Amino acid sequence: MNLAVIGSGGREHAICYKLSLSKKISKLVCIPGNAGTHEIAENISEDIGDFEKIYKIIKKKNIDIVIVGPEQPLTDGIVDYLKERSVRVLGPNKFASQLEGSKAFMKNLCKTNNIPTANYGVFDNLDEAKDFIKKNGIPIVVKADGLAAGKGVTICESADEAIKETKEILEGKFKSSKRVVLEKFLEGEELSYFVIVDKNSYHFFGSAQDHKRVGEGDIGPNTGGMGAYSPARMLTDELEEKIKKKIIEPTLKAMKNLGHPYEGFLYAGLMIKKNEPYLIEYNIRMGDPECQVLMMKLKTDFLEIIDSATKNNLNNLKIEWNKNKCMTIVLCANGYPGDYVRDKEIHNLSKITSDENNQIFHAGTYEKDNKIFSKGGRVLNITCSAKNLRKARDQSLVNLKKINWINGFFRKDIGWRAIKK
Repeated sequence: MNLAVIGSGGREHAICYKLSLSKKISKLVCIPGNAGTHEIAENISEDIGDFEKIYKIIKKKNIDIVIVGPEQPLTDGIVDYLKERSVRVLGPNKFASQLEGSKAFMKNLCKTNNIPTANYGVFDNLDEAKDFIKKNGIPIVVKADGLAAGKGVTICESADEAIKETKEILEGKFKSSKRVVLEKFLEGEELSYFVIVDKNSYHFFGSAQDHKRVGEGDIGPNTGGMGAYSPARMLTDELEEKIKKKIIEPTLKAMKNLGHPYEGFLYAGLMIKKNEPYLIEYNIRMGDPECQVLMMKLKTDFLEIIDSATKNNLNNLKIEWNKNKCMTIVLCANGYPGDYVRDKEIHNLSKITSDENNQIFHAGTYEKDNKIFSKGGRVLNITCSAKNLRKARDQSLVNLKKINWINGFFRKDIGWRAIKK
């Protein structure tokens, strides 16, 4: 079979890596890809927002199945566009993509279907938002309604900060929306829970814990993710049953009732408080960097899973995972998540062993004259699998030391809560 993966980040490199291990794949294409995918797939440079050009590549390359990595083309309707042209594609349609594309849509769906989530309000008027902030007190969470590349959420410790952030969003800080969602702050610990869904059923697709804050000890501004580990230490059988019954299944039922059954990967960002799950957000695709650790743990042929999902046949499939713990540490460009350095050469990557327990997944990189350069804020994902998390982290740090990239930085404490305990 011939497959195409759309996207250029660490998630897409990890997906391509796992697909490249399948003996059933004849051709693997990544649009546009990066310096890492270049080693295992055919990179084709194209604007992933231009659906017509994407479709022409799919036809030219005789692609059987398309996997859409990032959220933007999904919320823009690429699945609808390709399915109308009889292309098999994994991902939700434009309507279902509102679960991530509009936080207001997601919160209202929770309210209508009794899905546990934080108390909230949706506003496009600053005075009404101010009243909500004063009534609910601080800390309070301020969210841009639309997509914001992982940077549209701020936990505010003062009313003045909350009002300032709200005002900026209402004035168009993020192009996706001038609407704000204000949310009561929930104490607890975050957990990422993944499922893969077709029209008939769904399958658990791993758990992880992401580290969003830029600084060690989880301080500083939010990022797209500084690292992750899997499985999440908090996920017990009892808690998982609550997640399925209170959050995942009511959501999937609600989407069916709305006439748009969810299909593809669904990632629930949860807050666990006193062993009770609360939905913070939905992502309509694999997480990044969570995808990297899940792909390392997956035992089942990934192509078989994708094939079954796009044929609405998941209920006949068993998905198996290896028992190792896995961790990824993100190497970022200096300045991230603010204005960061670009176009800096990365040396020493050939010094890192590449095997089933050690991988470097490229995120913001490109290749030129047989050299690798940085172009994104998050540059590389140093990913290791071991019998325990401490060993996985130690190996990732050893590999980072070998790379010794002077133009970047990383967190040394990924998984600190789990390792400490």
